[in-house]
Amino acid sequence: MITLPNLITLARLFAVPLAVWLILQREMDLAFWLFVAAGISDAVDGFIAKRFDARSQVGAVLDPVADKALLVSVYVTLGATGFLPSWLVILVVFRDVLIVGGVLTLYVLGQEPAIRPLFVSKANTAMQILLAAAVLLNAAYGVPASGVVAALLWITAATTFASGAAYVARWVRGGGASG
Repeated sequence: MITLPNLITLARLFAVPLAVWLILQREMDLAFWLFVAAGISDAVDGFIAKRFDARSQVGAVLDPVADKALLVSVYVTLGATGFLPSWLVILVVFRDVLIVGGVLTLYVLGQEPAIRPLFVSKANTAMQILLAAAVLLNAAYGVPASGVVAALLWITAATTFASGAAYVARWVRGGGASG
């Protein structure tokens, strides 16, 4: 249970309250670098787990929890502080609630959900990360240009909607869920 990848994942999870606090304190430069470090830690723990056969059931659950906790918390905080529009924050959070609710519903109905992320979901997660990083970078250093941030915002909204719709379609066909 205590593996190096799991310790790295736990560190990422424990960084979530600090990231929220930094954004609330308008320490956007530090929030940006913490967000980047969290992203790097996600890649590092995954690499170590695969390369050194240090995968665990705890890590398989903890890693996506840490990722979702960071993204949702950063989105809600950026929305609450006016750096992201509330409609996008609601869309992002609702999509995650929809997916978790779908998985829980399948369990209650006695069906084992297929835990296989869709390509559109992977693209959506990448866009959500890119947008959050761009917003933090823009708030801290004035780059990228606000037009780039606006474009990323609309692309993220589109992939979030498409991902949620794809999971609903999968459930209607009886295929399970994952985010």
